[in-house]
Amino acid sequence: MTQTVLNMSGEQVGTIELDRSIFGVDINIPVMHQAIKMQLANARQGTADTKTRGEVAGGAAKPWRQKGTGRARQGTIRSPLWVKGGIVFGPHPRSYVQSMPKKMRRLALKSALATKLQEERLIIVDDLSVAAPRTKDMIAILQSIGAGPSTLIVLAEKNRNIELSARNLPGVKTQLANNLNVADLLNHEYLVLTRSALEAVSATYGEGRGSDMGENNASI
Repeated sequence: MTQTVLNMSGEQVGTIELDRSIFGVDINIPVMHQAIKMQLANARQGTADTKTRGEVAGGAAKPWRQKGTGRARQGTIRSPLWVKGGIVFGPHPRSYVQSMPKKMRRLALKSALATKLQEERLIIVDDLSVAAPRTKDMIAILQSIGAGPSTLIVLAEKNRNIELSARNLPGVKTQLANNLNVADLLNHEYLVLTRSALEAVSATYGEGRGSDMGENNASI
């Protein structure tokens, strides 16, 4: 299972062997769905709060006498029937945290990576670097390597120039290899991995801890 390696000009500079324990797994859609639900749920703050009839201000006195007014009986303006009254069954602070077993989380991530490979949306580049932060340079690089306007760029380590160059592109996001997640992988059409980022992913999630990684640096 080999993949072409490109340079920033879009030229093939070699091939690299992909870890079958990551990119060769059977795609498990239900596990990916559960992982995305967990990630979105864990991102919720859970701070929404409404006041019940016991918490709103006012309402100590009866609005009007019980009988003789021709209106419906009322005991307090705190009633949910009144404007600015209490809220029935409204939200209150709570935790939305969900969890998944570690093996399921890893399977979901591997399935997302394998999906990009099967859809031919995986692009491996030898290196990504720019002399100074320029959005125009990033656009040129993405066009040269065949990436579309919706692209996730994965780096092995922080590169401020690359991050700033991609920041103004609405469909492009940069991510570190150790922060890779299913939602970002599936929310972007293309996945761009640097060679070092691919090695970091293989070392973290591969069964062989990167021992299955092989390189063929023969230039074409």
